[in-house]
Amino acid sequence: MKKQLSIFIIIFLSIQMFGQTSNILSMRDRAEVIDNILEKRVHSVIPKLMKRENIDMWIIISREYNEDPVIKTLLPATWISARRRTILICSLNKDDSLETFAVARYDVGAVFKKSWDKEKQPDQWKRVAEIIEQKDPKKIAINYSKHFALADGITFTDKSELAENLSKKYQNRLVSGEKLAIGWLETRIPNEIIFYRHIVKIAHDIIKEGFSSRVITPGFTTTNDIVWWYRERIRDLKLTTWFHPSVSIQRSDDIEFDHMKSFTKNANIIRPGDLLHVDFGITYLRLNTDTQQHAYILKENETDAPEYLKIALKRANRLQDIFTKKFKVGKTGNEILKEARDQAINEGIKPSIYTHPIGYHGHAAGTTLGMWDSQGGVPVRGDYPIHLNTAYSIELNASTYIKEWKKEIRIMLEEDAFFDKTGVWYLDGRQKDFLLILSRDKHLSD
Repeated sequence: MKKQLSIFIIIFLSIQMFGQTSNILSMRDRAEVIDNILEKRVHSVIPKLMKRENIDMWIIISREYNEDPVIKTLLPATWISARRRTILICSLNKDDSLETFAVARYDVGAVFKKSWDKEKQPDQWKRVAEIIEQKDPKKIAINYSKHFALADGITFTDKSELAENLSKKYQNRLVSGEKLAIGWLETRIPNEIIFYRHIVKIAHDIIKEGFSSRVITPGFTTTNDIVWWYRERIRDLKLTTWFHPSVSIQRSDDIEFDHMKSFTKNANIIRPGDLLHVDFGITYLRLNTDTQQHAYILKENETDAPEYLKIALKRANRLQDIFTKKFKVGKTGNEILKEARDQAINEGIKPSIYTHPIGYHGHAAGTTLGMWDSQGGVPVRGDYPIHLNTAYSIELNASTYIKEWKKEIRIMLEEDAFFDKTGVWYLDGRQKDFLLILSRDKHLSD
């Protein structure tokens, strides 16, 4: 216990002191953090969720290289995949304590202890049946879901073989673990948030580094050059990403904004006066980030972005404020989306909101709050209610007509945030000013 506390204290203090890309943990230290957090999460999150959903037993089954998305979040840091067939069981006792079992050839980390001796009971499924009969659960959750992919991890074969090895009594007690799986994936604990803030800070630092004169030479550098710089930088830092970054340009020309082209591969040469946009994310300590920010390429005699672009950014920031103020426990994503859009339109803002949960996955389990092509609401996933202690990528854009450019532009923002009893707050702040990049001539003269 002392060792577990010490690593959190040491890492937390170092984050407070530095919080930079130079402070990324070694692989060994990452494993210790991941396993410590996992143990805390299992015994603090799962019992509450099982009680909330009135589930007595939760069974998660996977075979090697065909893992349920949920089981991957329950494996220890040194396990890259399940082994053979790995079966994990969580059983809620009458006193709300949790018992965990690994019906597998090995312990599955420190949390799920080996509960099957193949030499004594050669049939793995029969051992599962014995545990079920011993615990006599009224509801047995397994991970299948029509609408939530991350909660639909059990394969046809595993579901069939499980049922075949249970008596009719327990076959009839099998239910969907959809909400249990979503709850596990979406809920964050305090120790995770300490690290999540640090992870988002790292992502912001990498964006700032890429959107700088160190990387960009206007007139020479292309948007695709920056994209690949970001990919290389992520690898240099011993991190990974869950999606390929994109960099796009809006400028004073006759090309109208196209949402799809903003996130697709291109190789436009960057010029002074351009408004750059990046969509970027990293994966670290099993958590993901997703960020969109803007930079402006200063013209020769400029020291700041034009006022008309700064006004457009302020409108997008205002849309963020309107939207996040609507978050309330129990509201659905569709309700929040409608309320925010209605208020924004009444204030003269042209909004588009497409926010998603974030955590173990980039487009994570939880409440969907609009999609760029579904501004009227999202069936089923948008009807899922908001819960406390959940994280979101606050993703949206506000359109503004720029008379100097004779066209409409979009300020597309995305920042990772956390929702708790205090409301929505950004894990490492949000962009309120453009990143500024010197023109080539000014850069050389300096």
